[in-house]
Amino acid sequence: MRRLLLSALGAFPAGLRAAPAGLNGHAVRGGRPAAAPDDGLSGTGGTAPAPDRHRPSPGRGRGDTVRAWTELFRVSALFSVPGDALAGAAAVGRSPGRGTALAIGASLCLYEAGMALNDWADREEDAVDRPHRPIPSGRISPSAALGAAGALTAAGLALAARAGRPALAVATGLAATVWAYDLHLKHTKAGPAAMAAARSLDLLLGATATATATAYAGTGPGPRATRPMRLGAVPPTGPDNVARAAGPARSLLAALPAALVLGAHTYGVTAVSRHEAQGGSTAVPLAVLATTTALAAAVLATHQRQRPGEPATPGLATTAPGSSHRPDHPHHPAAPAMPDLGAPPPGTYRPSHHPHRPTAPALTPLLLTAFTGAYLRTAGPPLLHAALNPSPPLTQRAVGGGIRAMIPLQAALAARAGAPGSGLAVMALVPLARSLARKVSPT
Repeated sequence: MRRLLLSALGAFPAGLRAAPAGLNGHAVRGGRPAAAPDDGLSGTGGTAPAPDRHRPSPGRGRGDTVRAWTELFRVSALFSVPGDALAGAAAVGRSPGRGTALAIGASLCLYEAGMALNDWADREEDAVDRPHRPIPSGRISPSAALGAAGALTAAGLALAARAGRPALAVATGLAATVWAYDLHLKHTKAGPAAMAAARSLDLLLGATATATATAYAGTGPGPRATRPMRLGAVPPTGPDNVARAAGPARSLLAALPAALVLGAHTYGVTAVSRHEAQGGSTAVPLAVLATTTALAAAVLATHQRQRPGEPATPGLATTAPGSSHRPDHPHHPAAPAMPDLGAPPPGTYRPSHHPHRPTAPALTPLLLTAFTGAYLRTAGPPLLHAALNPSPPLTQRAVGGGIRAMIPLQAALAARAGAPGSGLAVMALVPLARSLARKVSPT
């Protein structure tokens, strides 16, 4: 009989015979773990799904290795990255192009480098608070995580360099901020500010790379293929090219308001995340909820103050590039004596404001309202729940909601800048992010 019982127990999987684990990876003593309630308002079902809370045994094959790396990189949070570059391109009045694609690639690499470096730096803390994560569970070695962070940083800088020297300068600042945050600043009071600066720089990277990719285009009678200036090359001289050389600096100024909005949201999410392991904070989620509401109101108010038919960016030129008769040409009699620092580079045009193309003035406000509403709906309810019950599961859910809320916020910023198409493209990432968040936690 004893042999029969032992053989029956051996037929069960090891995970069913092990002690149950709590929501934050701690073993529960004296009872079952409390299940996280489904967050029906935000439509996510929680940011720490059940598969991510188990502690898999190391060395189970290739599938488990892929799973470990997807958890280390938080792949479900990757969908919050491309919108930075698209919102940056819209802020400077440019259509997405080669520079935008390079900025997205660089941003993805630097974002994932930060994820790997974060877990490497927190490996000892995670061994106590989150033993299910890839490094403390033994599924990924610390040296492999650190090597991946270094390789991805180098790849991100290389992609930014292909977009031009100004884009490389912004990407270098972004990479330095990411490494400084993960290695030291996140455990200080400057942590949320550093993370906010990183997200703002990511949007500015998209704006700079997009502007640089077309800053040195030809000015002949017809359109020419545009490409970034080679590293080390001397910019062409002449009045027209001197005006273009100032384009990246003006692009940074034009994109700065949108970057500050995104940075303020990131600051709040990071402030909440500092309590996701232990919970216990009610004031922080409430303050971040108020900030989220204020940001949404600011985005809507900025658009309503614009006159009908006026471009979102002041000083936006409406003449297509390559035209031989352009009012923004330095030698044109109607040209201003000094360039408007708040305007995009000369020759910039927005398709929706092109004089020969139809505009949709009623569509943009509707999309902007819808995107802003989605932003509030995604970030607001989890923050309210975390304020009412500041437990670790609900605090983690509020962090996950804040990460996903960046997507509709980016879409709203693009629509506010007069690029509803880019906003729709960003919003198309929401279902993918929500589906993947049920399998791999973004926090």
